[in-house]
Amino acid sequence: MRRFWAILKKEFRQIRRDPLSLGLLIFVPAMLLALYGYALSFDVKHIRIAVLDEDRTPESRAFQDSLFQNPYFDKIVNLSRPAEANEWLDRGRVRAVLVIPRGYARAIAQGEAASVQALVDASDANTATATIGYLEALADRMSKKVRLEALQHVATPLALPLITLEPRIWFNPELQSAKFLIPGLIGLLLMLSCVVAASVSIVREKERETMEQIMVSPIRPEELILGKLLPYVVVGVGTMLTVLALGYVLFDITVKGSFMLLSLTTLLFLFAALGMGVLISTITRTQQMAFQVAVLTSMLPAIILSGFIFPIQNMPLPIQALTHLIIPRYFVAALRQIILKDASFMDVLPHLTGLLILGILFNLLAAWRIRKTI
Repeated sequence: MRRFWAILKKEFRQIRRDPLSLGLLIFVPAMLLALYGYALSFDVKHIRIAVLDEDRTPESRAFQDSLFQNPYFDKIVNLSRPAEANEWLDRGRVRAVLVIPRGYARAIAQGEAASVQALVDASDANTATATIGYLEALADRMSKKVRLEALQHVATPLALPLITLEPRIWFNPELQSAKFLIPGLIGLLLMLSCVVAASVSIVREKERETMEQIMVSPIRPEELILGKLLPYVVVGVGTMLTVLALGYVLFDITVKGSFMLLSLTTLLFLFAALGMGVLISTITRTQQMAFQVAVLTSMLPAIILSGFIFPIQNMPLPIQALTHLIIPRYFVAALRQIILKDASFMDVLPHLTGLLILGILFNLLAAWRIRKTI
């Protein structure tokens, strides 16, 4: 029994003397619980809506008021021309455009059916399905309201007005989940493989005790990073082509946009992801530790905080701000726009800018860490 207590005391002392292990055991689970407890939500709220009111009557404005008196929809803009709907949907600024046609109020006054059109971006099939369901429920509620008002004014009207919703689904008419998930999976797989591979590159030199040879050589930190990254860039491009080919063969996912723009987006993503991997490699001591840190900082955020599965707009504002540091956030959004929407360079420019900024940041930090070592 004394031997058991001796081992027990020794292990507690070891844990106390190793703050990294203590942090992994206590603080990391608590941090992840708090972070993902707020971030994980299957509720679809704050759906961005643009309105094209061609009727411009008190009745059409009343329909709009009923629509936006709940947390499910956020009115972003009033459109003046039908052509503007294409622009706002193509660039992903809104998830749907509500079109109230001319003659809406007249149809209600005459007891006829009044149709309202909804142009829905279905690149995210789950959000699109929820959006259509919410709009149909609100149209049905508004229809019951105007019918009740008609009965109050006329005891036995010849006809009761009816408001119907006519959804028009864009970019993914079949509402296939695969077309929404495949671009996200590409970002997840590339992020995990690139960060893990790059994170062990410099640590491997430390464990093999060849880092000293590099330190006494005339090589500069920038040259070391570039030499370490380029092979993985080639591997990453090959992985991207393989996944796109499998997506086409297995799930009929075709790239509707420009391959040049897709290539540029992929290269910027690899630049940022590999820079993050090299940075992890400079601050860890063993390949095992580098692997654990790489998985923790790449896979989990890529799944939870990138918009891959859970909509970012549903998260609390502090966590939404945190997602700007997540590389796949920009890559997944750009992929979906290029693959599904045939997006232009200007459409994905904000995402490319985010990738470029994070890439420069991670690579500069990695070079600074290597310079301190050399």
